[in-house]
Amino acid sequence: MPDAAPPADRRARRRRILGWAMWDPGTQPFNSVITTFVFSVYIVSDSFGSNDHTSTSLSWTMALAGLCIALLAPVVGQWADRSGRRLGTLKWLTWALALMSGCLFFIQARASYLLLGLVLLGIGTVISDVASALYNGLLDEVAGGGKVGRISGFGWGLGYMGGIIALLVIYVAWIQPDVGWFGVTATNGMNIRVSMLFCAAWIVLLTLPTFIILRDRPRTGITAGTGLVGAYRRLGRSVAGLWRTHRGIVVFLIASALFRDGLNGVFQFGGPIAKQTFGFTSAQVLVFGIAANLVAGVSTIGFGLLDDRIGPRRVIIGSLVILIAVAVAVFVLHNGGPIVFWVLGMAMCAFVGPAQSASRSYLARACPKQMQGEVFGLYATTGKAVSFLAPLLFGLFITAGRMIGGGDNNQYWGILGIAVVLLAGLLAMIPVKDVAAPALH
Repeated sequence: MPDAAPPADRRARRRRILGWAMWDPGTQPFNSVITTFVFSVYIVSDSFGSNDHTSTSLSWTMALAGLCIALLAPVVGQWADRSGRRLGTLKWLTWALALMSGCLFFIQARASYLLLGLVLLGIGTVISDVASALYNGLLDEVAGGGKVGRISGFGWGLGYMGGIIALLVIYVAWIQPDVGWFGVTATNGMNIRVSMLFCAAWIVLLTLPTFIILRDRPRTGITAGTGLVGAYRRLGRSVAGLWRTHRGIVVFLIASALFRDGLNGVFQFGGPIAKQTFGFTSAQVLVFGIAANLVAGVSTIGFGLLDDRIGPRRVIIGSLVILIAVAVAVFVLHNGGPIVFWVLGMAMCAFVGPAQSASRSYLARACPKQMQGEVFGLYATTGKAVSFLAPLLFGLFITAGRMIGGGDNNQYWGILGIAVVLLAGLLAMIPVKDVAAPALH
């Protein structure tokens, strides 16, 4: 149907959409630069200890952070909904994320700073994921008119673009040259540490449009908080009600919680594996990260067209099958050197984005219009419920590899832990019924 809204209303709506979408590229450096391709690679380097020790320490940190996210996300989300302060809460969490990013500047390249660096990284990860849950919850309110999928993809695309630009700037300014901008060198990790200040400034500046344009809507009937137990009781009642009326959606939420955690693990631990197992330098890891974001973005757009032809369920299942096979190939060919990881790593990146996008597409099609807000809230919450699983299994498999083979270079065993999580998601996804056509909104 043609948009019958007056031009002023259309401009205001587009402005709100842009304001909402800018949060994604604004906070993207924490994901792409800090947790994936730069700081996580820095914190597992030889300066902080032996290879297996730093890798397992990182995995335990991320597992603990995932557990905290699972406990906090429902409480924070429900409190923000009831109090009518979703945007205000998101703003403070975003500023706290910038603060945590900037504090990473103080992590010198010494073993004595490993614990502090991991603590700051873990706290930042919790803040980032809880804030993301609030941000996703704003989608239905901002989109309106049944355009959730289109606007969601717009924000996702801007996020990939933000990650690519941030990585490029850091590479050109401080990683690639021997003497970077402002005379910064790699001595004592200063080039990495200054990059953390850049990320902090980026987060503050690029998310400003979100908080300037958007405002919390007045809420009526606000109730008092119910605490952790009460929050999970409310969550249980929502899931129980959905199970009675739309059981297939609940099954999909469980499956997506598993495979989405595995997909996050692919990016989260790809950088450390590239450096420690396949011999990448820090600069090469960063270049790989730029290419990974580009490949993921392009493939996501391409598979979005395929999604409309064959359905999101087939895209998800096909992507998971290929990802599991490539993960096993990474394990088997771990002695192949950088060229092997370039080929296999790019193959994995090409299917991570499509699986994530198709997951959101499936839910948008399967969910009744009047239940979108509730179901997408559950989607955000269940996505955090097992966010500790991939990091936990990554660390357990490294420990198992050390027990079996000995030595101090067993990071490649961790990819099998991620493959197990992806396999669990695949098996849970098989019973899920396909949606033949987009829901009529």
